[in-house]
Amino acid sequence: MIKKLTIAFVMLLLAITASAELLTPVKWTSEVKMSDEANGEMIFTATIEDGWHMYAMNLPSGGPTPLSVTWDATEGITLDGELTPEVAPHEQVDMVFHMKLGWWSSGVTLKQKFTVNKPTYNIEGYLKYMVCNDVTCQSPTKEPFHFKGVAKAATPIFAETDSAPALTAGTPTTEVDTTLSGIWAPVDESSSNAAGGTTSNSGSHSFWYIFLGGFLGGLLALLTPCVWPMIPLTVSFFLKKNTSRVNSVRDAMIYGFSIIVIYLLLGLIITAMFGASSLNALSTNAIFNIIFFLMLVVFAISFFGAFDIKLPDSWANKMDSKAEKTTGILSIFFMAFTLTLVSFSCTGPIIGTLLVEAASMGNFTGPAIGMAGFAIALAVPFTIFAVFPSWLKEMPKSGGWLNSVKVVLGFIELALSLKFLSVADLAYGWGILDRETFIALWVVIFALLGMYLLGKLRFAHDSEVKGIGVFRFFLALISLSFAVYLIPGLWGAPLKSVSAFVPPLYTQDFNLYGGGFSEYDDYDEGMLNSAGKPILVDFSGYGCVNCRKMEAAVFDNSRVRKVIEDNFVMIKLMVDDKKALPEPVYVKENGKKVKLETYGDRWSYLQRHKCGANSQPYYVVLDSEGKLMSGPYYYDEDIDKFIEFLNKGKENFNK
Repeated sequence: MIKKLTIAFVMLLLAITASAELLTPVKWTSEVKMSDEANGEMIFTATIEDGWHMYAMNLPSGGPTPLSVTWDATEGITLDGELTPEVAPHEQVDMVFHMKLGWWSSGVTLKQKFTVNKPTYNIEGYLKYMVCNDVTCQSPTKEPFHFKGVAKAATPIFAETDSAPALTAGTPTTEVDTTLSGIWAPVDESSSNAAGGTTSNSGSHSFWYIFLGGFLGGLLALLTPCVWPMIPLTVSFFLKKNTSRVNSVRDAMIYGFSIIVIYLLLGLIITAMFGASSLNALSTNAIFNIIFFLMLVVFAISFFGAFDIKLPDSWANKMDSKAEKTTGILSIFFMAFTLTLVSFSCTGPIIGTLLVEAASMGNFTGPAIGMAGFAIALAVPFTIFAVFPSWLKEMPKSGGWLNSVKVVLGFIELALSLKFLSVADLAYGWGILDRETFIALWVVIFALLGMYLLGKLRFAHDSEVKGIGVFRFFLALISLSFAVYLIPGLWGAPLKSVSAFVPPLYTQDFNLYGGGFSEYDDYDEGMLNSAGKPILVDFSGYGCVNCRKMEAAVFDNSRVRKVIEDNFVMIKLMVDDKKALPEPVYVKENGKKVKLETYGDRWSYLQRHKCGANSQPYYVVLDSEGKLMSGPYYYDEDIDKFIEFLNKGKENFNK
C-alpha cells in the first residue's frame, strides 16, 4: 500500500510539472446582436483558465496594462457610451505591483452599444489586455475583431473571422516592413535540444519546495518535547502487545502509515476549503499577510514558553477511548489520531507555518503536498525503530535540550514573520519596514539566537546550560555568522542568498551597491552591433517578478557576469514597455491583422513570432542572422545550468 501511495504521489508531481511553451490562458469569442433596425451591441466574452486573472479597466498608473479597446474603423455606426463589463472586477491589493488593482479570475463579458446610421457598417479594432498568475505574467496581448453587416433585427451577425484564442501555436505570417526581416524569422525549434537548451518549470520547483519544507518541518517536530518521548513509548507498546515480532512490526508500520493518512487528509481538507484562486488571493492580499505575520509571532511566543497552543483535552480523551474500544487496524488508526492531538502544542505552530507558506505560494495542491512531506518525516522513525528496536537504546534521552529546540524554532518563526509584514508594508506604502530596517531586525534576531545557543540568554522554562556541546556550538557559530553576513546589507549589499525574503533594493535609503550590464533595448540595433559575438536575448518585463529574481540570483553572479561581458552582446526587451513606436506597425498573426503601437507590442510579437513563446523570463542565444545557437532557457536560478546554456551557445556560434 505504501509503495502504491508513493508511486501515485510521484505521478501527481510529474503531471503537475507538464506545461506548454505558448500559454493561452484567455480565450475570446465575439458577436454583434441587433435589437432593432438601428440599434445593436457588440459582445466580447473572455474565458479565463483557473489560476489566472485578467486586469480590469481604469487602473492606476505604474501598474499592469489595463483592459482597453481601440477602434480602428467605425464606418456606418455611432458608438453609444463606453465598453462596459457585465460583472464588476474583484479589487484587492496586488502584491506583484504593490497597489490596489481590479481583475477578473474566471471570465467576463463586455458589451458596447452602437447606433447604425447607414444601411451597412464596418467595425474594426482590438482589445488589449494583460493576464498574470501566481508564477508569471504574460506580456500585454491584443485580440483583434472585425464586424461588418447590415442593420437587421434579431439575427446575430458574427465577426467576419471568428475570434480564436489570443495566442495559438503555429508560425504567423508577418508584414513587418524592415530591411532586417531576416533576423525576425522564426527559429528552428527542432534544433533547440541540440543547441543545449535548458528548460525549467517554476511551478514544479514550488511543489518540491513545499514538499521538502514539509519534510524538514516533520523532522523538526520530532525533536520537540511533545513528540520525541512518544517514539520509545509507542514502539515499546507495539513490541509488548504482540508475542510475534512480525505482528509488532506490521502494527507499527500501520501506525506510521496512519499518521501519513491523517496529515494528508488535513492537507486535502485545507485545499478543498480554499481552492486555487483563494490561495492565490491569500498570497496577494495585504490583510491576510498581516494575519500571517501575527500568527507566526504568536507561534514564536508560544515556543518561547509564554503559553501552549492546545486542542481541547476532551478531543484526545475521546480518541483514546475509541482506540481502547476498537480492535485491529481501526484501533491503530485511533492511536495515531490520539498522538496527533496530544502533540499539537508542539506540531501546531510548525504545521501552521507550513500551511501559511503553502497558501502564500498560491498552489492548489500545495497544502496537501506539504502535509504529506511533514507526515512522512514524522512517521518514519516509528516504523524504523519498530523494525530495529535495539536502536531505541541509542536514542538521546529526553531533557532540557528538547525545550531548547522549541526556543530555536521560536526565533526562526519570528524571523519568518517579518517576510509577511514586509509584503503588507510594501502594499500600503507605510514605509515602516524598508530594507535596512528589515535587515537590522534579522541581525538582532539571529545574534540573539546565537547568544541563546551559547547559554548567554535564557527563558523561564530553560534548564541551566552548564556546558556547550560541539553541535550546539556550531549552530551558534552559524547563527552569529549569518547575522554578520547580513550587516553589509544595511548599506545596499545584494545579499543574494536571502533576496527572496528581504524587501527590494529600491526601498533602501542608502545604497552603495551599483553596476549593471551594457545592453541594448532594441532588437534590430543590437543585432546590427553584434560585433562578431553571439547575442543573448532576454525577453523580460517591468512587471515580471521572476525576471527580477533571475537578475538578482543569476545575472549578478560574478561567474555569469564574466561569461556574458567577455563573450556576448546582450539585448534586453521589455514586453510591457508602453513607449509608443514612431508609427504603428501592422502584422498578420493567426490570420488576423494586428496593430503594434508600442515597443512592448513589438517585442512581445517578436517573441511569439520568432520563438513561439509568450511567457517571461525567456532567454535565447542567437547569431547575427537570428539563428538559434542555444536555448530556450526559462526561470531557473541554477548558476551552473545557466553557464552551460551560455557556453553551448558560444560553442555553436564558433562552429
